Amino acid sequence: MRSEGYYQATVEDQVEGDDKPVAIVQIAPGRRFVLGETTINWTAPAPDAETSAAVIEDIRLKPGEPGRAAGILEAEGRVVADLTRRGYADAAALPRRVVVDHATFLVQPGFNINSGELVRLNGIQLRTQGPTKESWLQSLVPWEEGDRYDPEDVAELERRLLDTGVYDGVGVALSPLDDIRPDGLRPVVVTLADRPVSLLEAGASYSTYEGVGADVFRTRYNRFGRADTLRYGARIASIDSRIGGEWSQPHWRKAGRTLKLSSYIVNEQTDAYDRSAITLAADLSQRLGKTSWFSYGVGVDAGRYTEYRFDPVTQAPITFDRDLAIVTLRGGAFMDRSNDPLNPTSGYRLSLSTQPTAVTGEDTVLFLRTEGQASAYLPIQDDAKTVLAGRVRIGSIIGGQELTVPSDRLFYSGGGGSVRGYSYQSINPRLPNNRPRGGLSLFETSIEVRRDIGEKFQAVAFVDGGAVGFQETPNLTNMRYGAGVGVRYKLPFGPVRADIAFPLNKREGDSGFQLYLSIGQAF
Repeated sequence: MRSEGYYQATVEDQVEGDDKPVAIVQIAPGRRFVLGETTINWTAPAPDAETSAAVIEDIRLKPGEPGRAAGILEAEGRVVADLTRRGYADAAALPRRVVVDHATFLVQPGFNINSGELVRLNGIQLRTQGPTKESWLQSLVPWEEGDRYDPEDVAELERRLLDTGVYDGVGVALSPLDDIRPDGLRPVVVTLADRPVSLLEAGASYSTYEGVGADVFRTRYNRFGRADTLRYGARIASIDSRIGGEWSQPHWRKAGRTLKLSSYIVNEQTDAYDRSAITLAADLSQRLGKTSWFSYGVGVDAGRYTEYRFDPVTQAPITFDRDLAIVTLRGGAFMDRSNDPLNPTSGYRLSLSTQPTAVTGEDTVLFLRTEGQASAYLPIQDDAKTVLAGRVRIGSIIGGQELTVPSDRLFYSGGGGSVRGYSYQSINPRLPNNRPRGGLSLFETSIEVRRDIGEKFQAVAFVDGGAVGFQETPNLTNMRYGAGVGVRYKLPFGPVRADIAFPLNKREGDSGFQLYLSIGQAF
């Protein structure tokens, strides 16, 4: 009762009844005490006048409000936190004095605060056993020498280092009080624990459509002391086999910007086309905030295509080989305003990509390929035990024709990442020989209801739909739908997903159902 402001409450207890005793507790709360004036006593030295006024303004203890103990403790915490945010990194609360006046029914808090000296920052002190270069680390620092200490700046430097994925542990903290330079500046100590320099990965996979696959990759970390990553290896599979690697440099010439260079020899064998090619790519991505980014780059592909197409003149399927070189300018953007990357329950996500493309070789083609996707998540109950999720994806190729655009740049739909209930590429209209026919436009949509069952499991019901067309705008007259149910098992890093889906307007050659296993939600 006292913690809620009832300082004159009385409690009486008694027991009544002989055969079945009943305990009776009588509480008389009395008059509730309210807040009086709050005072702050600054122990020397006091903060500057502007900081002092701002801190007092943020106390939020208004005279006349209930004299709750929790509110007083929270206000004291806000005082220290506000001082820290304004550069007084060593601020601390000393024993407080709270006067409870039983004559006036007032609670008068008095805070004793040691603000400490205003801290202005120097550079960094690097402590690591790894090869990280201090000059590179200094380029990531979000403050200038002499700036006021700001815990958000220190936290941002820690985030930038953790985002590289190169370190097992990152510590960023202000140096001790006894480590102050003669000019009064204090450095920030950065402690890095490197992950193992090299990692070897081997894996195998199997699916009814893609068959058996195996891959071996090696990753080397921090080779040049700038948190760079080199990953190279090979994958052998029925549909997509490749050998090569990629190198990425985070925070390249600017914080949040990542340079990625890649090169692969690729062999694809799908129902729609076969491709043997060499691919080269260079991309720059720039982080915006914590969960959004934009990217731009260039890719060059050169190789031989075996394509299965529809001849509009003869109205018959044809097969032809082409040697092509393809140059693609790539731009993209992604915004994530959801509350969780693997198991979102609220918010939305937006993505957009655009690819001006020039093709030369046995054909010369210029076209623009664009694609966008939006997904949203709505908790139906306050505790988010039931979530309604939806997704829309639209794509279009402008300036090209179905017969001349390379097959791997056309749109295809069907499978676990698009329309469940159908196998890979099987949503597309088909040639007379039952091969999928690539399109110039794409439309997909999904809706899911996700319901938690206990703490570890989640049940899901969903409907997906999609269509591929031969014009620049999507054709919704040939929509195909799939529906199904699934279960999620929640792990600390995200849910494990198992879905079974059925085609609702099945065609000849379509399977009766499809099973999908993966990590994370479908979208």
